[in-house]
Formats: sequence, C-alpha cells, structure tokens
Amino acid sequence: MNYLRGFIPWIAFAVVSSAGWQWGALTGLVLGAWLLVNDRQAGESAGAKILEISTVAYFAALTAFAFARPDSGLQDYSGTLSFGWLAVTAWATLAVGRPFTIGIARKQAPREVWHTPLFRRINVVITAFWAASFTVTAAVLVAVYANDLGSGVSTAVQVAGFAVAAVFTARYPERARARITKA
Repeated sequence: MNYLRGFIPWIAFAVVSSAGWQWGALTGLVLGAWLLVNDRQAGESAGAKILEISTVAYFAALTAFAFARPDSGLQDYSGTLSFGWLAVTAWATLAVGRPFTIGIARKQAPREVWHTPLFRRINVVITAFWAASFTVTAAVLVAVYANDLGSGVSTAVQVAGFAVAAVFTARYPERARARITKA
C-alpha cells in the first residue's frame, strides 16, 4: 500500500474542499510539500519522486488561483482538473520512459530486480493503468458536473477512480510474475 502514500495530498484535497476549494488546495500543497521534503531528507532521489513533485506544482498553482479567485467557476470542476493533472503526469512519465510507479516499487522490491525487464514491464503496465484510470475518471467527472449530479456521485466516481487502480496495482505484479514462471 506504499503507492497510496503519494496520493494523500489528493485525498485530503477532496475531503477538505468541502470547506472551500482554496483550503483543500492549500492542504494538498502543505501535505505534498511535507511528504516530498521528508522523502528527500530520507535520501530518496528527485527522480523517484515524480508524482510528489507534480503534486506540489499542481497544488501551488491551484492554491494561488483558488485564493485569488475563490468564486471562480473552475471550483466546480476541481475534481476533473485534479484527475486530469494526474492523468497528464502519468502519461508524461510513460512518454519519457520513466513510469512514476518505479520509484514507489523500488521501496518494496529487492534491489536485484530493479533493472530486470519484468520489473520495468510491470511498472509500465501499472502506470498505464493508473493513467487510463485518471483519464476515464476525469472524463466521467466532466459528465457528472455538466449534468449537476451532485457531490455524492462525484465523490463515488473519484473513490472508484483510485480504488480500481489501487486494486489492480496490488494484484497485477503477482499475476505477471506467475505468467513468466509458467512460460
């Protein structure tokens, strides 16, 4: 469940935003910066913290905008913006050949597997699944907001967007390793 740690700022943003999107954004920024600083002080490389760096950049921009324009209509689409940003981040890490899940997986996997083709392939697939999940969730949220389906539906969609990808991430590596050993 180590991979969920990087999403704490996003989850906190979703929860705190009910008190005002600017406070949710500030909470996400503070938590994201705190996690990033702690990890860097623990010796983790910046390259392994792609998600965290992207999180801090997003919440810094959103916080500034949300406090400058607290009544902006964009607040109604903050979930879509968040999932859209996560999707762009995940797809970009794949495009540059550095899937964001590799840094997370290295915390859990033995060092001797880090440079194997299977380890890389598993992380490409998992990152692609997260990217697709973020993309689909953002698109569904556009429809939810456009049809004014309410915060209950929005929350359920967002939870499902994370939960489906989290379950896949927990189960896929073992299945992929089992397929290789059978071959």
